[in-house]
Amino acid sequence: MSGEKDLAKLIASMEPVLLPQEYVFATFETYDYQMLQQLKPISTFLEKEGMSVIIEKHLADKQKIAYSGVFKCITLNVHSSLDAVGLTAAISKKLTQSNISANVVAGYYHDHIFVSTGDATQAMKDLTDLSQSGLVN
Repeated sequence: MSGEKDLAKLIASMEPVLLPQEYVFATFETYDYQMLQQLKPISTFLEKEGMSVIIEKHLADKQKIAYSGVFKCITLNVHSSLDAVGLTAAISKKLTQSNISANVVAGYYHDHIFVSTGDATQAMKDLTDLSQSGLVN
């Protein structure tokens, strides 16, 4: 299943859901897979500077892992195609109007938007409004 590409359909059916956990972004210059397994990252990305991870805040605190910023995750419950054009831009534009930074992670089935914990309620309102209005511009 390849997912939806039509931007208007994606926006109208994106159904944002706020996950209850708090997350942090961290990085490790060196790492081992046993450590990563204990941290249960919901995302990893290998960059030239090291392994970036997104993990639950309580696990980072327990392991004394440095981070800056605490985030909530909003999952868009629409199966967007990895070839879809404009969804990230539409979301960013809407959140920009409320001065909310959006860190978007694309999974195979869904897009996940990480926003500062303090901005989560407003971000949910903005994304719900966007979905209900169906406006693409």
